[in-house]
Amino acid sequence: MTSLHLGSCPDSWGVWFADDPRQTPWHRFLDELAEVGYQWLELGPYGYLPTDPARLGDELARRGLRVAGGTMHGYSGLHRPGDLPEILARTRPVAELTAAVGAEHLVFVPVPGYRDDVTGAYLEPGTLDDDGWKTLVRGTDELGRMLAEEYGLRLEFHHHADSYVETRPQIDRLLAETNPAYVSLCLDTGHLAYGGGDAAALIDEHPDRVGYLHIKQMDPAIVRRARGEDLAFGQAVAMGVSCEPPAGEPDVPSVVQALQRRGRDTFVIVEQDMYPVEFDVPRPIAARTRGYLRTCGIGTDASS
Repeated sequence: MTSLHLGSCPDSWGVWFADDPRQTPWHRFLDELAEVGYQWLELGPYGYLPTDPARLGDELARRGLRVAGGTMHGYSGLHRPGDLPEILARTRPVAELTAAVGAEHLVFVPVPGYRDDVTGAYLEPGTLDDDGWKTLVRGTDELGRMLAEEYGLRLEFHHHADSYVETRPQIDRLLAETNPAYVSLCLDTGHLAYGGGDAAALIDEHPDRVGYLHIKQMDPAIVRRARGEDLAFGQAVAMGVSCEPPAGEPDVPSVVQALQRRGRDTFVIVEQDMYPVEFDVPRPIAARTRGYLRTCGIGTDASS
C-alpha cells in the first residue's frame, strides 16, 4: 500500500511570517497540532519556530511530532539575475535546520510574487520573457543541486499564485526545463485550482516529478470574483478563498486516487491560508480537516 503521510504547517494556523503579533504563538501552534492528532509538520517561515536544532528537536519530541520538510520563502522568484547568491545564502540556515531535525525535503516558495498582496498593485510584469525563464530555470537547478549535494535534501519547488510558476503550462515548462535529479514539485492543490489546473491530471502526467503535496481547497465563487476583479492572491485570501475541505475545489478523493495510482509514499501537508486569523479559529478547523482527510485515505497507516 502507498503511504500518504498526513501533516500540517504553521500556515494553517495563520502564520505567514517569522515574527508577527497577529500570528498564533509558536508554542501554541505546536501544542494544538499535537492535540488534534497530527504527527508530521512542515516548519514554516524560518525563525517562527526555534532555530536551534537541539531546542527544536526537544520541543517536537515531547509532543510526539516529526518534521516532513523545511520551508524557504524565497525573497525572489529566482528570475532576477543577481539574486541567486542572496537566495542561496538565505537558504543555507534553513537547510541546516531541516537536515538537523531529520527531514529530507525543502519547500521553496517563490514569494513575494509580482503583486502586492494588500493593495493588489503590480510590482513587476505578470509574465516572464525567455531570458527571465532561463534565469529562473538555472537558479532552480543550482538551488536544487546545492541542497542535494551539501545537505542531502530534495528541492520541492512550490508553484504559487501571482508568481511566474502558477498555471499548468508554466508548471509543465518548469518541469521540462529543470534537472529531475535536483528538482521536484511541491504540488499545491489549491494554488493549482486557483490557476485553473487539475491536480489529479498533473499527478498522472508527471508521476515522477511530484515529490511533495500541499493539500488545500479554494472556494470557486471567490476564485471567480478574484479573477473577474483582477485581485491579488493576498486579497482573495482575506476574502476566504482558501476554504475548509470538503467545501471547495479540487475534489480530494480524485487527488488521493491519483496518488495511489502512481504508487509512491508521499507527504501530504494541510495548508489552509488564513492570515491573519483570531487565535481560537485554527484548532477546530485543523481537527475537522484531519478527520475528513483520513476518511479519504490520507494519514491512515501507523506511520502517519
